[in-house]
This record gives sequence, C-alpha cells and structure tokens, in this order.
Amino acid sequence: MPQDPPSQDPPSPDPLAQHPLAQHPLRLHDFRLLFLGRTVSSLGDAVVPAALAIAITRATGSASALALVLGCAMVPRLILLPFGGVVGDRFDPRLVALATDLVRALAQLFVGVQLLGGTPSLAQIAGAEVVGGIASAFAIPTSSSLVRGTTPEEHRLRANALLGSANSAARLGGPALAGVLVYTAGPGWAFVLDGLSFVLSAALLTRITVTRTAPNRATAGRSSLRRDLAEGWSEVRSRDWYWTSLIGHGVWNGANAVALTLGPLIATTRLGGDGAWVAVSQASAVGLLAGSLIAGRVRPRNPVLAGNLALALFGLPLAALAVPLPAPLTVAAYAVAMAGLGFLNPVWETAVQQEFPAHVLARVTSYDWLLSLGAAPLGYVLAPLAADAWGSGTPLFVSSALVVAACAGTAAVPGVRRFGTRAAAQPADETPARVTA
Repeated sequence: MPQDPPSQDPPSPDPLAQHPLAQHPLRLHDFRLLFLGRTVSSLGDAVVPAALAIAITRATGSASALALVLGCAMVPRLILLPFGGVVGDRFDPRLVALATDLVRALAQLFVGVQLLGGTPSLAQIAGAEVVGGIASAFAIPTSSSLVRGTTPEEHRLRANALLGSANSAARLGGPALAGVLVYTAGPGWAFVLDGLSFVLSAALLTRITVTRTAPNRATAGRSSLRRDLAEGWSEVRSRDWYWTSLIGHGVWNGANAVALTLGPLIATTRLGGDGAWVAVSQASAVGLLAGSLIAGRVRPRNPVLAGNLALALFGLPLAALAVPLPAPLTVAAYAVAMAGLGFLNPVWETAVQQEFPAHVLARVTSYDWLLSLGAAPLGYVLAPLAADAWGSGTPLFVSSALVVAACAGTAAVPGVRRFGTRAAAQPADETPARVTA
C-alpha cells in the first residue's frame, strides 16, 4: 500500500488565478479568437440590410426586386439547414465554418464590386445572394459546436452572453454605420466591409483549437444522410422541454414578422410619424443588449423556463401596437420585450450545448433554426391579409395572445418544469479529440 507523502504546507494561492477576470471566457485563447471573429462578422452583417435595400431600390425602383433578392438568400437557407446540421456533425465544425466564411466573403465582395461598378445586374446580385444563403445554411449549425468546443462548461453561459451582447451591439451600431457608408462612399462599400469581415473571421478560425467529440469510427462510414437526419430529429423529439420550447420560439418569430409588417405603418399614421418607428428599432436594439448583459450575470435555477417566460414579454408591444398606445409606452414595451429575447438567447444556447451530446449538436441546432426562420415568412404573408380583412388590431392582438400562450404555456410541460442544467452524458463509444489547424 502506498505510503502517505510527508506533510507539507499547502502552496499559497495565486492571487491572479483567484481574480474574477481569471475566470472570464475572454481569458481563454480559443474563445477570444472566436469571439473576435464573430463580433466583426456580426457588425458586417448588420451593415448589409440597409445598404442592400437602398442599393436595390436605387437600381430598380421596385420593392418586388428587393423581395426577390431577399428571397434568394432565405429560401436555400431554409431548405438546406438540416443538411448543414448533418455536415456540421460529420466533419470538423471549425473547418466547415472556415469554408463557409470564405464562400460568404466571395459572395459579398462580388456584390460590392457590382455596386461599385455603377451598372449592377439584378440577376447576378440575386445569384450571389443564393450562394450566400447556401453557405449560411451550413455555417449556422456550427455555432453551438464552436462555443462548446472552445469553452469549458462553467464558462459557457457567460461566453454565450458575450456573443449575444456583441451581436446586439452590432445591430445597434450597424444601421448607423450603413448610413455613413451609403451616403459618403456608396452602398457597395458596405458589402466590401462585410466580405472583409468574413475574411478576418476565417483567418481567426485557422488559429483556433476546438475540442470535439470524435464519431464512432466503426459506424461513421456506414451512416447515411437519411439516417443522420432521422437521428437528429429523434434527439429533438425525445426531449419534451426542447420541442415544446421550439414551438413557442417559432410562434414568437411569426408574431415578430406580423409586427414588422404592420408596425411601421401604424407608427407613421397613428404614433407621430417615421421617427416613432425609428425609436422602436433603437429601443429594441438597446433592449437586446441589456438582456444579453443580464444573462451573463445571473444563473437561473431553471434556465429554460426563465427564458421562455422572458420571451412571453413580447406580448406587450404587440398589444401596444394593436391599441395603439402612445409612442413612448410602445417604445418602452418594445425595449422590455427585446430584453427578454436578449436574455433568452444565451441561456437557451447554454442549456442546449450542455444537454445534447456533442455528436448531434449541429443537427439539433439546425432544426431549431429551421423552425425559427420558417415561421417568419408565414407572418409576413398572413399579416397584410388579416389586416385587410379585419383591421391591423386583430392580427396584432391574436399574435400577442399566441406568444404569451405558447411561451408561458411551456410551464405546463413536465420536462420544462423539471429542467435542471447538467452536462450531457458522453457516449461510451466516443473519445475526446483535439482538432487544430
């Protein structure tokens, strides 16, 4: 039997290691690079929508042309998201993200060159948006895998909150930057900036080390696409807290589309003019940022329930627009509701990263995004039809009731009520692997 070692005084604690900043995710080299790349690309993406709208309107004078270009990016993204999840689980998510960043960089730079040339081709811009939409379908599912692979479990909530805060800040400052670029240098430079942001993100990904779970080598080669898709869907269906929450999140996105369709006209005609909707937009961005910051500082006992209840706050601005309430109250309601969204996103992503096995995480994430993104077009289509038939107040009131019922109603689901954050058990046939450049 081994003998106890001679007693000795314990080493004195390292003051630096015990400092709160030592536990900050940005002290982690790999996450710091991931955070920087995602922040820069988020800012680039936040600049593009306004620049695209102005560029297409200037070139064609047609709202239908803008809808066509936007659809060219959205449709392939929706169709290919599940397949992007399969690719993200089969292969190194870092390499998938790197490749898609480069493809999106080329697509945005191409659009920028088209606009800077002075004679843009609508067909070529639409084609570039198709390419970008395809690339994003494969990029989106890798996001959770990259966070999980660059941060230990105890840092993930704060890491997700940091990424959410950076994205919210980009959404707050992006439109202003877009305005500066469009009216000083031209909309083409906004796309050049976005393309260069993806180049920088790709360059940073080459310097990141990602911890991932290696697939079972004995079965990976025999796995079919259909089997992979079914396995991911089975993981979704097996957790009632997950799929019922996704229904609530989908309803939220559909209701948000209703608000975005009817809100600007209500603000212009009944709340004091265009400035009221601008104030709503800015309050939304501020609320998102505030919610993300709060999520990084609190650790709810039941993060799924807390996040869904926070999301139910979106019923407030929908009802405010339906009445409509005075502009200051509507703006305040939007700020509170979007703070709920800003809070939900990090706690939800952290829960998903901890509760699902690493080898299915990209597929599970793809189904999440598919339902969320797919619900928005339904709201865009139904909102004007319902408003024409019954007035704008009816679809807004109905949307408000549905959001509250679908999100707060998850409290009745046993899995949601009993949810507790815990690390997902690692399958016995998997071994950790370090993946580097």
